[in-house]
Amino acid sequence: MNKKTVKLKDIAKVIRSKNAGPFEITFDIIFKTKEDYEKVKASGVLNKELIARIYSLDPQRILTFVFYDAANAVKITIPRMRPQGSVGEVDMHGAQQYVPLFDIEVPIGA
Repeated sequence: MNKKTVKLKDIAKVIRSKNAGPFEITFDIIFKTKEDYEKVKASGVLNKELIARIYSLDPQRILTFVFYDAANAVKITIPRMRPQGSVGEVDMHGAQQYVPLFDIEVPIGA
């Protein structure tokens, strides 16, 4: 049985990244509907292992990975590749790191 999928960017109202201090970046994924949020949560597709693969991290280095039911949201915090403002650091505000999350394929049913 083939499951139909949809890209995360098509069911999320907000996908963003931002500075969480000089050593961390945080991501917020807020869903358009409670139903979509619950489907993503139940599917298990959005997890530490996936985030670790996308951002080339060991899953144990992910600092926060939390589903917030009241807000239909997921909060993820990872360490920066380089400290904010250091030589070679390319995104001072951490605001450009969310794009790889857009194309995560989420199963939505048969």
